[in-house]
Amino acid sequence: MMLEADKLLLGKKQVLWFSWNLDMIYIILIMAAFLDYIIGDPWGWPHPVRVMGWFISGWTQFSWQHFYGPLSQRLAGIGLALTTIGAAAVSGWLIVHIAHWLHPWLGITVASILLASCFALHSLTKAALDVIKPLNDGQLSQAREILSQYVGRDTADLSESEILRAVLETVTENATDGVMAPLFYAIIGILIPAVGPIPLALGYKASSTLDSMVGYREPPYTYIGWFSAKLEDCLTWVPCRLTVITLAILSLKPLRVWRLCRRDAIQDPSPNSGWSECAYAAILGVQMGGLNWYKGVAKYKPLLGDPIYPITSTSIYRALQLTRYSFLLWLGLTIVAYKIITTYYINYHVY
Repeated sequence: MMLEADKLLLGKKQVLWFSWNLDMIYIILIMAAFLDYIIGDPWGWPHPVRVMGWFISGWTQFSWQHFYGPLSQRLAGIGLALTTIGAAAVSGWLIVHIAHWLHPWLGITVASILLASCFALHSLTKAALDVIKPLNDGQLSQAREILSQYVGRDTADLSESEILRAVLETVTENATDGVMAPLFYAIIGILIPAVGPIPLALGYKASSTLDSMVGYREPPYTYIGWFSAKLEDCLTWVPCRLTVITLAILSLKPLRVWRLCRRDAIQDPSPNSGWSECAYAAILGVQMGGLNWYKGVAKYKPLLGDPIYPITSTSIYRALQLTRYSFLLWLGLTIVAYKIITTYYINYHVY
């Protein structure tokens, strides 16, 4: 039986998505963006990523105990990725449907909270400021210690300039998979009947979590994490390129940004992080990459951008601002485009 809320009660007009009228779609998108901007992910609060993390850890430990060969671990890794992503998407869909069945406004609230949990702009900003504040106060050792909570590289001996580079690289790399890509998949979900933004956004968040937890080439994740890493690369490829194009347009120097990305980003072993970082480097006039140390082992990353200016805290603030502008631009364009599409649908397919 179809709920009355499943129809847009403007004569016989119906909307594209299963249960929300136009105003509800707008409210969910705006509320989710607002919640991430104001609250983010408060420490200790329930969060979908924590549930994903528990599940991934449990599956990984079980696989290591029962699967020893490369092939069996690869198969276990495929099962881990598909199950985690599928469970995240289906759970999100069910939770929103049940909440909406209880009351439409409860559904809107739950959908907004779940979508906000997929965005990490607030968390990125907080992490950057947590490191920059003691650094600006001259407390180098404290800045190193705080930075170690957010990056995988060794931080004990980093200089001030290396700390600033590490923060900028973290902010610009995660701008795509932590902010823009979840929004991209939420937008795609809106356009798919009976799906909506939550399942795809949560599914991508699960893929990103898998990559950060098990997507490493080094043992013991070599085999169990290879599929998660490859899948996340594929899922991030399109939103990453769209983010680079968006940044290039916002910079008002799109040809320069694209030229530097074509020159430097392709040298990075990652098909996505190099592009994301290089776009910011080109706009800010700084250079990222170089020598990093991981558990005492030196690792050289390709240089991205030209060192026109040194990396400063202002560079990091500008990078965060660019990410915020890109996010708001996509959000605004989505609302306008959805209005146009649904108006066309109403005018030409209902009457």
